[in-house]
Amino acid sequence: MAAEREARRLLSTSSSRRCYPTPLLLLLLLPRPLLSGAAAVRSGSPPQSAGASVRTFTPFYFLVEPVDTLSVRGSSVILNCSAYSEPAPKIEWKKDGTFLNLVSDDRRQLLPDGSLFISSVVHSKHNKPDEGFYQCVATVDNLGTIVSRTAKLTIAGLPRFTSQPEPSSSVYAGNSAILNCEVNADLISFVKWEQNRQPLLLDDRVVKLPSGSLVISNVTEGDGGLYRCIVESGGPPKYSDEAELKVLQGPEEIPNLVFLMRPSSVIRVTGQSAVLPCVASGLPSPVIRWMKNEEVLDTESSERLVLLAGGSLEITDITEDDAGTYFCIADNGNKTIEAQAELTVQAPPEFLKQPANIYAHESMDIVFECEVTGKPTPTVKWVKNGDVVIPSDYFKIVKEHNLQVLGLVKSDEGFYQCIAENDVGNAQSGAQLIILEHDVAIPTLPPTSLTSATTDHLAPATTGPLPSAPRDVVASLVSTRFIKLTWRTPASDPHGDNLTYSVFYTKEGIARERVENTSQPGEMQVTIQNLMPATVYIFKVMAQNKHGSGESSAPLRVETQPEVQLPGPAPNIRAHATSPTSITVTWETPLSGNGEIQNYKLYYMEKGTDKEQDVDVSSHSYTINGLKKYTEYSFRVVAYNKHGPGVSTQDVAVRTLSDVPSAAPQNLSLEVRNSKSIVIHWQPPSAATQNGQIIGYKIRYRKASRKSDVTETLVTGTQLSQLIEGLDRGTEYNFRVAALTVNGTGPATDWLSAETFESDLDESRVPEVPSSLHVRPLVTSIVVSWTPPENQNIVVRGYAIGYGIGSPHAQTIKVDYKQRYYTIENLDPSSHYVITLKAFNNVGEGIPLYESAVTRPHTVPDPTPMMPPVGVQASILSHDTIRITWADNSLPKHQKITDSRYYTVRWKTNIPANTKYKTANATTLSYLVTGLKPNTLYEFSVMVTKGRRSSTWSMTAHGATFELVPTSPPKDVTVVSKEGKPRTIIVNWQPPSEANGKITGYIIYYSTDVNAEIHDWVIEPVVGNRLTHQIQELTLDTPYYFKIQARNSKGMGPMSEAVQFRTPKALGSAGKGSRLPDLGSDYKPPMSGSNSPHGSPTSPLDSNMLLVIIVSVGVITIVVVVIIAVFCTRRTTSHQKKKRAACKSVNGSHKYKGNCKDVKPPDLWIHHERLELKPIDKSPDPNPVMTDTPIPRNSQDITPVDNSMDSNIHQRRNSYRGHESEDSMSTLAGRRGMRPKMMMPFDSQPPQQSVRNTPSTDTMPASSSQTCCTDHQDPEGATSSSYLASSQEEDSGQSLPTAHVRPSHPLKSFAVPAIPPPGPPIYDPALPSTPLLSQQALNHHIHSVKTASIGTLGRSRPPMPVVVPSAPEVQETTRMLEDSESSYEPDELTKEMAHLEGLMKDLNAITTA
Repeated sequence: MAAEREARRLLSTSSSRRCYPTPLLLLLLLPRPLLSGAAAVRSGSPPQSAGASVRTFTPFYFLVEPVDTLSVRGSSVILNCSAYSEPAPKIEWKKDGTFLNLVSDDRRQLLPDGSLFISSVVHSKHNKPDEGFYQCVATVDNLGTIVSRTAKLTIAGLPRFTSQPEPSSSVYAGNSAILNCEVNADLISFVKWEQNRQPLLLDDRVVKLPSGSLVISNVTEGDGGLYRCIVESGGPPKYSDEAELKVLQGPEEIPNLVFLMRPSSVIRVTGQSAVLPCVASGLPSPVIRWMKNEEVLDTESSERLVLLAGGSLEITDITEDDAGTYFCIADNGNKTIEAQAELTVQAPPEFLKQPANIYAHESMDIVFECEVTGKPTPTVKWVKNGDVVIPSDYFKIVKEHNLQVLGLVKSDEGFYQCIAENDVGNAQSGAQLIILEHDVAIPTLPPTSLTSATTDHLAPATTGPLPSAPRDVVASLVSTRFIKLTWRTPASDPHGDNLTYSVFYTKEGIARERVENTSQPGEMQVTIQNLMPATVYIFKVMAQNKHGSGESSAPLRVETQPEVQLPGPAPNIRAHATSPTSITVTWETPLSGNGEIQNYKLYYMEKGTDKEQDVDVSSHSYTINGLKKYTEYSFRVVAYNKHGPGVSTQDVAVRTLSDVPSAAPQNLSLEVRNSKSIVIHWQPPSAATQNGQIIGYKIRYRKASRKSDVTETLVTGTQLSQLIEGLDRGTEYNFRVAALTVNGTGPATDWLSAETFESDLDESRVPEVPSSLHVRPLVTSIVVSWTPPENQNIVVRGYAIGYGIGSPHAQTIKVDYKQRYYTIENLDPSSHYVITLKAFNNVGEGIPLYESAVTRPHTVPDPTPMMPPVGVQASILSHDTIRITWADNSLPKHQKITDSRYYTVRWKTNIPANTKYKTANATTLSYLVTGLKPNTLYEFSVMVTKGRRSSTWSMTAHGATFELVPTSPPKDVTVVSKEGKPRTIIVNWQPPSEANGKITGYIIYYSTDVNAEIHDWVIEPVVGNRLTHQIQELTLDTPYYFKIQARNSKGMGPMSEAVQFRTPKALGSAGKGSRLPDLGSDYKPPMSGSNSPHGSPTSPLDSNMLLVIIVSVGVITIVVVVIIAVFCTRRTTSHQKKKRAACKSVNGSHKYKGNCKDVKPPDLWIHHERLELKPIDKSPDPNPVMTDTPIPRNSQDITPVDNSMDSNIHQRRNSYRGHESEDSMSTLAGRRGMRPKMMMPFDSQPPQQSVRNTPSTDTMPASSSQTCCTDHQDPEGATSSSYLASSQEEDSGQSLPTAHVRPSHPLKSFAVPAIPPPGPPIYDPALPSTPLLSQQALNHHIHSVKTASIGTLGRSRPPMPVVVPSAPEVQETTRMLEDSESSYEPDELTKEMAHLEGLMKDLNAITTA
């Protein structure tokens, strides 16, 4: 309200001052309390305070701003300006960007409200001190400065007539007259007219146009006299020459209708008025009407459209929708004439989105948003506290109009204004930036003004321990324009799940610091974007918890990589067609070549295709030949220097020149109309052969008997038929047609003949009945055919076919008279249809002909499946490509495909087990599968499809892609010092993510200079796949940098990022290691002051305690080992005695000297066509025992495992042979020692538990020829069919068995596997490794089964599948070993042997039967 009262006071005081002219100054005095930026700055004030120390936004805005003003020499002018603030602001003025010194100025003074008063405007030809652009500047000490919009003060010059009325002119009564009087544009408003030296009164019949000219419509005798125009601009008036207007009566001859004044194109600003002059003269007097964009304008009912005297159109309160083309149409009944003019509407800048007030902390990034519209499109500049913001590395214009401030400092605080300007005006809008202290939370405001990297969620800090500095801050990835930082949690909080991190960084030597926050708690990496190439940056990382920000890490200095200097785009690329088949392209040397340009590459492509071609060019122009005629092509140029290709130019499009058509028109046909005319029809040549725009066709015809007498007729445009009349009766004519372009005539069609009728046909009656009608029913259609009526002398225009179920009147179709058959579609199967056929002409329809038909029943034979492809082979071509070939037995011997069949190839890898198939279609007997992973085994199968028939999938072919050099460096490189040896360090790492083959070694590079050439670094080779290495004899208290490179059989992979490590100063002190940097979102500012004690070196007391604990643990461990060794020795002696006793009882004497080499266990292997023994689970423990493990009844119940295994895992296999050594299995007691019970299912139970454990063994097929007791360690590691031991990673539980019996008769599929003896693992290298089970989902439920021990098999042996027990879990091994060592006596072994012999007899009997 106070602002409004102040504005009213200004209005009243200003109105009393003399300011010429009065109408313009009224605009100055309008109060504008919310003008431009006021709303934006005030929108956030006062905000909700988050604490007592939060400063509020200060209301500071303009109540009134200066507006554009027109004045005359010697008059006074007021430029209004008033600003609101508490305390009151200081007002100053700028003219043309320079502050005015108003203290000693006699003509210009500052009024109390802030307005500028110029008492007497000075203006001459050579001295124009007052004309220019004025701006009001308001300042509040300790707060800031704002500037108003810019106002233009225009001083009208001396009157100058550019045209004057003609000395003598005449007009017929009733017509219109025009008297010209044009002056300089700034004085048009001061023009007046006099008639006979008396002021002329203007009315609806007499009007003054905006140009100053006078229009008198419907002239009468009283309008005759002397006329002159006068300009009164404050000085003495200036008169034009006098002109006499004579009014004439009836003319001797009627004058033509002409325009006395045509409308001219005008440009206006929204809200203004426009007059489109249009005056016509003629007899009778013309009527004027207006159209806009082919739409008639209603000037009578419209409030904004007014028809002025003479016919001119006035448009008031113009909007952007009024822009367009206007037509003035004059019509006097005898003649119509028209003229047109363009109205262009411009709009001053207007804010769609104004800047908003922002709270922020130092080091933050912020964005002031500003969205403007206007016509022409406004330009935007930003002002901070009255000074223009110059874009730099830290002040950037983003998204065309927004201002981004990076790395805030305290001096950035103040008022920011967005100033938009175009040709017709300017506007400003502002907002305030307040930078809070670090311990003050940011109040809740709309978050749009903070960037995503620095959005804060600060809360009042609570008291408590603060985190120490993050450890091992390294730059893990350094590029030209971004750096990735990683670090470890602070020592004060090793888990760090609830910590957030802020990364502060700045250019070296620059005080302005920026911050990037992690995106979520616990994240320990951040990528810093938008950096400059070859620039040194300093990074610090700080952790925050709920109590506040902790200690900052040590500064890390990182330099971004230099950017390759490539050429810029070639300027002024032009293309022009030189012939129908060639185009010449020219260009200039790039402005930023960044070195010598070696050559250019010209790319071109036909429009509508995606195949781009290129040609190398050494000059600045090139002509491409062999192009298609009249075809549009696009061209672009890329410059090359020694670094490679540069930036491409924009595409330029050009069309080749046209040419004569290269083919004749298509589908030429002749239709004899009567005895004297023939209609000729045709279609244009194909688009590819037209070679230009077809502008017409040339028709040539002749009598067949007189081939030399050719008549030619021309058809223009796109007409595709022509009636040739005036022909002779009963005469044969030949016709041909050729197409035309602007270049000439193309080839003509072949001659086509037709003969005119002997006499004209009769159409005074309807046609007779067609001579025949035939129908052929199908399942859902009926084919109808007929012959025309026998009487050929009656005109037939066409035929009407009626049809329907039981009635022919349901549907009617009409066809041409030349047609003789038609297919009725979409009928119902097994339905009775009645069909009629009638001939018709212009008189009517003739007599119908009837027929009926029953559609066939709908039977769809089941397609028999096709034979699957055979002989599928996989040929490995490279590390990512395999060619699949196959044969198709359903094809002829030459294997040529002549039908529409196609093949579907599918492939997948078994790692991981749930991998989905990928498929592709092929129409040949081979397919190239690309995009595969290196060193990976894939399986392939093929099926064939023909129509609705398809085959099953073929047999599977396997192929493993070749190895490739590693494409990623080793991961997680860490360096630690060795305990007690300060000059020795241990380097640890993980294999590359993309090894692409078996890693055969690593190379460790280390140096004290990270910038040294790589050949100057010290090299430490590591053979094999070891993941740790010691480096000795390093210098104490020296920073070292380490890089690691992996190699396989194909070569070396990329190096890892450099890792820094400083060796300790002396024995006992820890080295400091760091990986060179990453960053992320919740921010807390750095704390100043000394470092906190967190993370300080261990005190001497702690070191002594640690030493005592280590020595004590070592002594206890030695004592326990000695006790266990003594215990095991005694148990072993007892066990050997039992073994000798068992041998004696079985063999009956001691003649074998303590061993049982010749003991031959019963042969339980049954070689049967249905038998399939899957490999047995084995435990990695050297003394595995079997557990009572349920086994699922089918393969679908078995949980799959990962098909990968470390190369160091031992493979073990056992099977019986005729004679075995004692080490293999001497007695059944030895077997019982390994397997307390063999479980066999009797009936299944519902699923009871979910098993997470997976088998920990390789899978090998059983073989009766396998040799026991052979140690072997696989040197190459497990193949893709191996299984990875996972007992150390999963919870305890039952391991899944790996035996699998195919569904068949239970006893026919029975097999007893051999049990591996205690001892080292064995492996038969002669046996291939095969997959066990594949593609089963994890966590299947296992069916529990009832079990019985082996001892019961002699009494009852119902049919049952075999159960093969799996290895126990590691944690169960010790307990089960103890049970197996002491549970069995020789008598029990004898009984078990007897049961097994009985079982053997039964099985042999079954097999024989």
